[in-house]
Amino acid sequence: MEGTLVTFKRLVFGITFLAIFTMAVRASVGYDTWWHLKAGEWMLANRAILRTDLFSLSRQGSAWIYPGWVAQILLYAAFQTFSFAGLNLFTALMVVAAFAFVWCTLEGRDLLRAFVILLAASASGVYWSARPQIISFALAAFFLFVLHSCRKGRARLLWSLPLAMIFWVNVHGGFAIGFLILGVYLCGEIVQLANEAVKAGWDWRTAWDKHKREIFRLLSVSLLCALAVSINPHGPQMLLYPFKTVSIQALQDYIQEWQSPNFHQAQILPFLLMLLLLIGTISRSRRKVDLTELLLVLVFLALALLASRNIALFALVAAPVITRHLDAVLDDKQKELGAAAQLPESAAKWLNLTIFLLLLVASGLKISSSLSSQANQDMIEAEYPVHAVEYLRDVQTNKNLFNTYNWGGYIIWELHPDFLSFVDGRTDLFDDEILEEYLISWRGLAGWERVFETWDIEMALVEPWAPLRVRLESQGWEIDYEDELAVILSSPK
Repeated sequence: MEGTLVTFKRLVFGITFLAIFTMAVRASVGYDTWWHLKAGEWMLANRAILRTDLFSLSRQGSAWIYPGWVAQILLYAAFQTFSFAGLNLFTALMVVAAFAFVWCTLEGRDLLRAFVILLAASASGVYWSARPQIISFALAAFFLFVLHSCRKGRARLLWSLPLAMIFWVNVHGGFAIGFLILGVYLCGEIVQLANEAVKAGWDWRTAWDKHKREIFRLLSVSLLCALAVSINPHGPQMLLYPFKTVSIQALQDYIQEWQSPNFHQAQILPFLLMLLLLIGTISRSRRKVDLTELLLVLVFLALALLASRNIALFALVAAPVITRHLDAVLDDKQKELGAAAQLPESAAKWLNLTIFLLLLVASGLKISSSLSSQANQDMIEAEYPVHAVEYLRDVQTNKNLFNTYNWGGYIIWELHPDFLSFVDGRTDLFDDEILEEYLISWRGLAGWERVFETWDIEMALVEPWAPLRVRLESQGWEIDYEDELAVILSSPK
């Protein structure tokens, strides 16, 4: 039976990660992908790190302190080598890497682990796009894997985290997630110390002796990670970068991924199912809840409820907890129902092989479709003002342009330096000041004329239904181009 068991394990593992890879290989270009590509292109062409803004009208020449320069170069290299298929594959590989680390932390039956990790992948899928965030996703999973392994006795892995932090601080501002995970594990250790001391009749010395080594180890690694953050082109000031980003009010007010999840959307349902499964399994499991894992789940659940972009991190954290407790519940059920009948060894091997080959063929067909140039081009034309931008490229008037926020990155990629974006996805660069000016203008609110005068705006690229369009036409602006996605208007002066 051992041969059958090993074959079945391989089958489950192979099908699970084949499914995750197949899910992740899709058109991965997002609104921010474009300015990341342009930055990577510029850095490779100039053999220098981009430190000032070259791409926007409203911040041109200002210092641009962004931690993702390595990721931008990697993304552009993938695009330069394999076009959009390269971006799709890069994104998929980061997703697979993340869940490979998660898989190593799961306990229980093979099918149970496969089900939970596929559910976690479905919940986190809204996060998958060709942006530096996808590398943060994989690095967060690595931190969780290392800290889980440390609690299982492999403490030496803990000292790899400062090295990982050096890489993380140069790929994305999400390096703060690493400190959050370390902080939760440290707090969990302290909470367990206090809990044991109280249960033992306030015997703090015994509890301290038991936990002090782990506490000092986590403190030391956290300090080394803090020092590692300084190893970047912008130095120690990068430690403040995450605080600056989350302090931008416009992020929470107007950008969807920074807002609380909308449970009426179908894409949020896997997250809801994970949450219900987590609550149900913990409440029914005879296994004792570990205080650290409980704290970890609660912290990342709170973050997920505050901003939907954090659902992906919650999925990484919750999956191991669900498998541990759900496996205990199934153990009890199996004792009630008795052992299930099994196939003969020879039949099981051939059945497993047949199933895997059929799924491999189906997966190959889906992946090849997602990697085709036409599929990616169709997606781009459905989401971005491709033909309007072609019109602007032909006109080449070098006039100051006002654009819809989501299209700023595409303008940078396609039209720089002939046209600059007024605003784009670099919220850390624009801050609330410029973002508020953008919102006033796009909505056609009182004060939009002052904004246009301040920046000498002579052309506008917005959606046909944008409120600003009505304001501009009432002021005599002329329509130069219009299609289903976009309209271009120019000043009468």
